[in-house]
Amino acid sequence: MPTAYLSMGSNLGDRERNLANALKLLSGDSLRVIRVSQLYETAPRELLDQPWFLNLAAEIETELSPEELLGKTARVEARLGRQRTVPKGPRSVDIDILLYDDLTVDEPNLTIPHPGMHERRFVLEPLAELAPDLRHPLLEKTIKTLRDETLDQAVRRWPEDRSG
Repeated sequence: MPTAYLSMGSNLGDRERNLANALKLLSGDSLRVIRVSQLYETAPRELLDQPWFLNLAAEIETELSPEELLGKTARVEARLGRQRTVPKGPRSVDIDILLYDDLTVDEPNLTIPHPGMHERRFVLEPLAELAPDLRHPLLEKTIKTLRDETLDQAVRRWPEDRSG
C-alpha cells in the first residue's frame, strides 16, 4: 500500500480535539494512520491577526489515489467545520498532502510534493520527527536537511515544556 505524509493544523476552537477528530475521521478501510508526530505550536504566517496554530504530521498507508485522498481530506475538513471564507485565515482544521510515495503530481487542484513545504518549519519540524531521512522527490534533500536549512520561524512543542 502506498505511504503518504500529511500536515495538519488547527487554530480555532479546541485545537487538540480538532486534530484528534480529524485523525479519527481519516482512518478507515482505505486509510490507516501509522504514526503521528507530537504537537507543535506556531504563530500564523501571512495573515497575522489570528490565533496561533497547533500542527502535526501523520504518516499514513492508503489504498486511495492522490486525488481520492485529497477528496477525503476535504470531506473531513468540511465535517469539522472548515470554512474557506478568508484566504490563509483561521480554520478549525487544515489537512495537506505533503508527500505520496515518491510521486509527483502537478494538477490544478493538487500538487505533490506540497509546494512550499520546504520553506515551512511548522511542516518540516513534525515531519522530521517522523521521517528525518525521507527524501523530497524534487529537491533530493532529506526532510532533516530541509528543516535545518529553513529560515522560517521557530516552532515549539505543545504543551510547552515548563519543567526547566
